[in-house]
Amino acid sequence: MASLRDALPKLKNYFKDNYIPQVCEALLCGLLVTFPEDPLKYLEAMIMMIMEHGLERLIWDMCVHPSMKPKIRRLSETYLEQLFGLDDQLVTPELMVKACTFYTGNLVKNHFYSWKELTMPRANEEAVKAEKLEKAVTHDKFRCKRFYLLLWHNYVQQNKQRLKFTLFRIQKMFCVHRQKIILAKWRDIAKHRGKTREDDLMSKHELQLKKWKVKLKVKTTEETITPEKSSSDITIEEVPIEFDISELPERAIVQIFLYLSLRDTVTCGQVNRSWMSMIQRGSLWNSIDFSTVKNVSDKCVVSTLQKWRLNVLRLNFRGCVFRPKTLKAVGHCKNLQELNVSDCTSLTDESMRLISEGCPGILYLNLSNTTITNRTMRLLPRCFHNLQNLSLAYCRRFTDKGLQYLNLGKGCHKLIYLDLSGCTQISVQGFKNIANSCTGIMHLTINDMPTLTDRCMKVLVEKCPRITSVVFIGSPHISDCTFKALSTCNLRKIRFEGNKRITDACFKCIDKNYPNINHIYMADCKTLTDGSLKSLSPLKQLTVLNLANCVRIGDSGLKQFLDGPVSIKIRELNLSNCVLLGDTSIIKMSERCPNLHYLSLRNCEHLTDLGFEYIANILSLISVDLSGTVITNEYD
Repeated sequence: MASLRDALPKLKNYFKDNYIPQVCEALLCGLLVTFPEDPLKYLEAMIMMIMEHGLERLIWDMCVHPSMKPKIRRLSETYLEQLFGLDDQLVTPELMVKACTFYTGNLVKNHFYSWKELTMPRANEEAVKAEKLEKAVTHDKFRCKRFYLLLWHNYVQQNKQRLKFTLFRIQKMFCVHRQKIILAKWRDIAKHRGKTREDDLMSKHELQLKKWKVKLKVKTTEETITPEKSSSDITIEEVPIEFDISELPERAIVQIFLYLSLRDTVTCGQVNRSWMSMIQRGSLWNSIDFSTVKNVSDKCVVSTLQKWRLNVLRLNFRGCVFRPKTLKAVGHCKNLQELNVSDCTSLTDESMRLISEGCPGILYLNLSNTTITNRTMRLLPRCFHNLQNLSLAYCRRFTDKGLQYLNLGKGCHKLIYLDLSGCTQISVQGFKNIANSCTGIMHLTINDMPTLTDRCMKVLVEKCPRITSVVFIGSPHISDCTFKALSTCNLRKIRFEGNKRITDACFKCIDKNYPNINHIYMADCKTLTDGSLKSLSPLKQLTVLNLANCVRIGDSGLKQFLDGPVSIKIRELNLSNCVLLGDTSIIKMSERCPNLHYLSLRNCEHLTDLGFEYIANILSLISVDLSGTVITNEYD
């Protein structure tokens, strides 16, 4: 195995990758220089040293003692590569001879031709110069022709473009002129037809009026004195006085027509010219309600909005089904302030984009039960800078990211009222996004939301301290912790219903933190007891209390409640289905509630006729509900 030149590539790579030539070279050099007494032990020791230092740091004299190393310069990396035949880049003698022969021949050839050109006279030198000159002239002419051709091409292209633009302008002018002629003729024909129709209507009205007068005259002649009637029985019939409503003050006319629906108002305009002029007053069209009109056409909606676009302040499309192009006409109402498009199945994000571009001054926006997505949520802070009331109830297409968009641009920091009822897709992160975007919320409504938890309210209240009223109907997972979180707010109104996690501790929190509360609605909260009423007795501003279906409340709790200063201002009290109440409660009410207007004691079975006698002493009562009680006919 003297050489590996003809070996397999796998074997060659194995020798190179494992540094076998270098290891053998180092070991042989060590043996040749040091002459160890025990070569095997020497080789074992050197191999251990090589393993410690690593193959990457291996050199040919590593196994030689420093004092015995020869002081000569290395000519190559290793001497054994040539021995093993692994030196692929080393030149063999045959190749060296060929290279030298080629190099020498090339030098001789180059120098010979150079010597030949210098020593031998050049033949036909003038002819060569003339040929080169002719080529140069031909090239110059070709270059000039190409340059001028390019200029001419550009000039022609510019003329074509100018001619095309001129032709386009002529066509446009022709179309505009033709449209003006058509519109002028159409306007003249329309005026003529309208005048003809009005004249026909007037003639019909005059003819009808003449018929009525003839009938009235015949009737009066028939009712003249008969032989049976005496002169004392004759009565002079008064002739009805004709009255023109258009002579009334404008304010009175507007107030009269405001009682009419949209369809009736349009119908009144078809009576005559006088009535038409009356309904043309702009104040009549400040508020348009399309939700009360059945089978209204898209064309009618578009024409109405285009005609009164500068007067419309409030629009109601609740439950209407229009084409998206019809809702586009809303964008023409530049002064629109209130828009209700709830339950509009045809409302899309594109429709809202068109509306937002034309109505930047909207203050009230109702989008409940529509199919809007995050695209519409992104439009709200960018286009409706003055938005104060927003309803997204039962809109389940937007996500938490859509609520994050409310902080874009100028944001929705002027928002006061927010309705998120039925939006079960909102998570804790969504409420955190609302808190970052709408810090000025005062009225919060979240009904029919079983996913609402105390943690959601906690992250919301942290940055919304101005909340004054909360409505959580159908949110069973809200507990007393929510009221602790709301302690930083000045609550005035609370509405809960059907919650089993709220206890008497909630009312203790109300007593301590909400001294100005005036409305408490805690219906169907069956865990509340008499202790809750005792906690509410110090509230001096409370006017409305609804504890219907709170079956654990009895006479003792109500007595403690009425003994406090709260009884002076209480105006509405609903204790329906509080079956533990008896006559003692009625007696106490008659003594302590001078301003009670509305009282409901429905299904309170323990009340008797004796207690009902004291109800007459409450002189301020306007309405009393005693259905389901055992009152007898004597007091019915």
